[in-house]
Amino acid sequence: MAEFRRAYGAAPWHLLLLAGCFAVTGWIALRLAGEASALRMLLWFLGAVIAHDLVLFPVYASLDRALRRSLGRGRGPSALNHVRVPALGAGLLFLVYLPGILGLGDGTYLAATSLAPRTMVGRWLAVSGGLFAGSALLYAARRLARRAR
Repeated sequence: MAEFRRAYGAAPWHLLLLAGCFAVTGWIALRLAGEASALRMLLWFLGAVIAHDLVLFPVYASLDRALRRSLGRGRGPSALNHVRVPALGAGLLFLVYLPGILGLGDGTYLAATSLAPRTMVGRWLAVSGGLFAGSALLYAARRLARRAR
């Protein structure tokens, strides 16, 4: 077993899990191959991969590096994750609800739900503000608890 781990670089269960993932991916690809919109889905997926790897990742890696530099290492609980977590939540919500936040796709929304579309900018800002406020309260509570000790 140690020789397998040394040659493969991970435990045997990792190889089995990876093979299972490839099997599921292959099954999905076969199911989609007959779909008329399969090429559009593939192009969207490749575009999303390129946009993430070449645009988004360098942007948020640079922002994280700047955040780490500006916050530094002080005494007490670090504020780094108290900024990272709500920023991640706000960013993911923005990406998921991007058409609604920007007011795009109103016709599709109306056709799918028969409801009048409303822009979600206010809601997204409220949820994002709530995430940051909750994180700030938690950070303040942690600082007060440390000071009390």
